[in-house]
Amino acid sequence: MLHNTQSEGFQVVVVGSANVDLEVQVPKWPDPGESVIATASERFPGGKGANQAVAAAKAGGVPTALISAWGSDGDGALLAAFLEEAGVDIGAVRTVDCATGLAIVMVDPEGANVVTVVTGANSQVEVTEAGLGLIAASRVVLAQLEVPVATVAQAAAATKQSGGIFVLNAAPTSILPPGLLKDVDVLVVSQHGARELATQHFGMYPSDDGSLLRALQRLVPSVVMTKGGEGSVVAQAGQDAEVVRAMPVEPVDHTGAGDTFNGVLAARLSEGATLAEATRAATAAASISLNRPGAGPSIPTAREVALALATGKVPPPA
Repeated sequence: MLHNTQSEGFQVVVVGSANVDLEVQVPKWPDPGESVIATASERFPGGKGANQAVAAAKAGGVPTALISAWGSDGDGALLAAFLEEAGVDIGAVRTVDCATGLAIVMVDPEGANVVTVVTGANSQVEVTEAGLGLIAASRVVLAQLEVPVATVAQAAAATKQSGGIFVLNAAPTSILPPGLLKDVDVLVVSQHGARELATQHFGMYPSDDGSLLRALQRLVPSVVMTKGGEGSVVAQAGQDAEVVRAMPVEPVDHTGAGDTFNGVLAARLSEGATLAEATRAATAAASISLNRPGAGPSIPTAREVALALATGKVPPPA
């Protein structure tokens, strides 16, 4: 059973990355050694941490703060404007003496993407005393793996100590130490990432989803395994696994859909929703974001998410 003892401060605190996304539209993926002419390009604010914080504040509609870092190269201004417009508190974001993180995103005509990330300032994300204060007063802390694992582990331990809920989006795939996993309340992981984790910790993974989820629950109490267009599966100790179907949508751009999902999941949990209820809201928000280009700019509003949940339909592209 998820617990939540906090009543003051920010409902959601996100510990994670902040990047500038250089998105290029390509007619096809280039083969090794091949040059492909892009049909368009654009710079967007992004990064898993920043996107998930905006999703929690904008699509989830809850008070949200971000613990992150950006560089002294001027790109921090773009990210600050993006976050502040959504109502995210950036008082715990540090400016460090290096380049801001950069993601190079190629998007094909079907909306599928390939992403290469230059870590930059994200390698220096730390949980300072101010950050620990935010975590202590928060209801849910959400983290990903585009920042040092040691920083994520510190945030998880602080959340456990304060009685909050720690949600880990295990992306990109990385080796997770047992010391971190023992402090995770909810693990959000793709089907591919779930198999990687099971292989890391058990030497192999089961072929069926049920056995795979039961294996992961030996590591953490609750798991949300995402399966792209099929939706996701929610597994909790003492409960039958529940399938949450994806909403029908014609994707424009997959970039940022996962971040939208995680931000809204954390927001709903901070309001006392069950994990299955939070997953349904997160699925609606992610489905809407698939209909829009970019990562951060594709995040819907809380009103749009509520409408999608009420009607069971994703609104057409803007």
